[in-house]
Amino acid sequence: MAKFRILSLDGGGIRGIIPAQVLVELERKLQIKTNNSTARLADFFDMITGTSTGGILTCMYLAPRKDDISRALYSATDVVNFYMKYGGEIFSIPTYHKIRTMTGILDEKYPAHNLERILDLYFGKLELKDLIKPCLITAYDVFESKAHFFRQHQAKESEGRNFYVKDVARATSAAPTYFEAPLITSKSGVQYPLIDGGVFANNPALCAYAEARQVFKAETGTTSARELIMFSLGNGGLTKMGLEHKKVKDFGLIEWIRPLIDIMMSGVSQTVDYQLRQIYKTEEVPFQYIRIEPELGHAKSDMGDASPRNLAALQEAGVKSAEKDENNDKLDKLVEMLINR
Repeated sequence: MAKFRILSLDGGGIRGIIPAQVLVELERKLQIKTNNSTARLADFFDMITGTSTGGILTCMYLAPRKDDISRALYSATDVVNFYMKYGGEIFSIPTYHKIRTMTGILDEKYPAHNLERILDLYFGKLELKDLIKPCLITAYDVFESKAHFFRQHQAKESEGRNFYVKDVARATSAAPTYFEAPLITSKSGVQYPLIDGGVFANNPALCAYAEARQVFKAETGTTSARELIMFSLGNGGLTKMGLEHKKVKDFGLIEWIRPLIDIMMSGVSQTVDYQLRQIYKTEEVPFQYIRIEPELGHAKSDMGDASPRNLAALQEAGVKSAEKDENNDKLDKLVEMLINR
């Protein structure tokens, strides 16, 4: 029986450009290997999972064409262009907003109207159930105090699990202190106050692993990692923070807020990577779990820095990460597994 193939994408704000650019190279390699210039990433994965910016990427890679709903609308290059074209608008701060919020101290740092307008432009009335492959996109329900997972395979079966894709993308990317928490409504009329899934699963790969073992047992034929190929992709979030003890020891609530978000997200990502490595080693198939954690290079780590200079630096970091010998070898091995599963 063919192995079940999973693509997992970390959260990280505008740093999503980096994994998106790495995936441009993966898609190019797949096209060359299959001699098919129209091949898309979604053709080679059975499920895509994402958190925050990774959730937006997931929605874009799985959005269907209007003339053929079984085929992906956007190429990997289209997705990078989305970030490059609209990143500056999404992470812009009008002067009146800076004054009213005291630069994000009294309210969210960025107004959400540009993000919502752009998501509507790309996804319109597209529904979760209409994505071309199963997905798992994370968010957190602040009223119920529990994780909320958007699943295409559940949305196909229940209106209560179905949402507009633009709302899914908005919810998963509502990072605390960055964007206002949205109140989104399912197709059955139930409202959910949600924030960025990065608060509990910035690296959603382990969530996807559990989902595949339980929900897709019939397709995998087993509950073993032996039948699962996992490609997990970060976005430069493990860059050394460089916080010195003499400075951090006197941090108060305000000083800790932003560093804690980065620490929480990077710590979760590292822990999940460790857990999955051990799982795949135990099953004696360590090569079926591939993790690439790109380097930031000259780009800044701030998840909201969408200045033209930093956008260019992020794209360059993605290109260099894909071309790095170690990562290029990983992509080549991944291509072989995706095609010859």
